[in-house]
Amino acid sequence: MPIQIRVQPKAGRERVEVVDGPGPPKLKVYVTAAPEGGKANAAVVALLADRLGVAKGAVQIVRGHRSRDKSVEIEGVTPSQAVRILSEDI
Repeated sequence: MPIQIRVQPKAGRERVEVVDGPGPPKLKVYVTAAPEGGKANAAVVALLADRLGVAKGAVQIVRGHRSRDKSVEIEGVTPSQAVRILSEDI
């Protein structure tokens, strides 16, 4: 099941925030990379892999490659586990 994220490229520092609201929790991912040539997408994959303790190959953007709103699947980690781990990491 994919995790819904919103990406903020060209941020001052890289971080992940868990956004609570109606429906399942969403993630807001801040990366320092610019949204050109796939750099921001690569930074999102690297950041999530690092924070969740999985290989970069386990993180895949499945929808929204050219959008700030993306769907991401992470092998070996359920969406609820990812949210819990990232909430503790803040």
